[in-house]
Amino acid sequence: MLENIDWARLAEFIAAGFAAQIVDGALGMAFGVISSTLLVSVLGVPPATASASVHVVECFTTGVSGISHALHKNVNWKLFWRLVLPGIAGGVTGAYLLSSLDASVTRPFVMTYLAGIGLYLLWRGLRKPPEPKEPKVIAPLGLVGGFLDAAGGGGWGPVVTSNLLVQGATPRTTIGTVNTVEFFLTVSISATFLFHLGLEAFTTAVAGLLIGGIVAAPFGAMFAKHIPARTLLILVGVVLTITSLYSVYRALS
Repeated sequence: MLENIDWARLAEFIAAGFAAQIVDGALGMAFGVISSTLLVSVLGVPPATASASVHVVECFTTGVSGISHALHKNVNWKLFWRLVLPGIAGGVTGAYLLSSLDASVTRPFVMTYLAGIGLYLLWRGLRKPPEPKEPKVIAPLGLVGGFLDAAGGGGWGPVVTSNLLVQGATPRTTIGTVNTVEFFLTVSISATFLFHLGLEAFTTAVAGLLIGGIVAAPFGAMFAKHIPARTLLILVGVVLTITSLYSVYRALS
């Protein structure tokens, strides 16, 4: 069985999963965007296969990432409980409505909004020292973030992390908490999908992304713990702006 594995191809997928998870673990977003882009644009994987692969892998990488953030004390458990149930409710609702929602129409508007948020966070990090505040809008944000993640094929991290940071939440614990909640969200959305997909889902792409993502997860949590708050804010702004504008370009082209 091992002799049939294309080790060079597997190594490419491992590298893609590692790179995507390092960014996602440290900044609370972009695993799906980065890994999908690398799979389709660089490694030549068909878009539908790439989407399915990323979806399966996230069920595992978010779990490891959440545990790593908890061990590094990056999780605000009060915020966690206020996000997790609305997030799951929004995710399940989005999954049920996926067939009737034209995500290709709504996605460019959502991504344009997130690009604007990214520019604001970048400006705030560069021009104003962040002043930590207790976020007030949490449950509705979790509901909307979960819905968009399921119905639009991604968006939990960019929507929830960025909007909590706009409200003045501390970057380190916000990133850690949103990553930890994402595990429960992803599992709730993916349960039926995984049940029907079975062992056939575990292609070379999935295996590579899974290995790379799990290896990288502890490092992302470690980076989030040690990078200064202002630097995290700037990095989130940069990544959110670039990935959102790229998604708008792909949607409109």
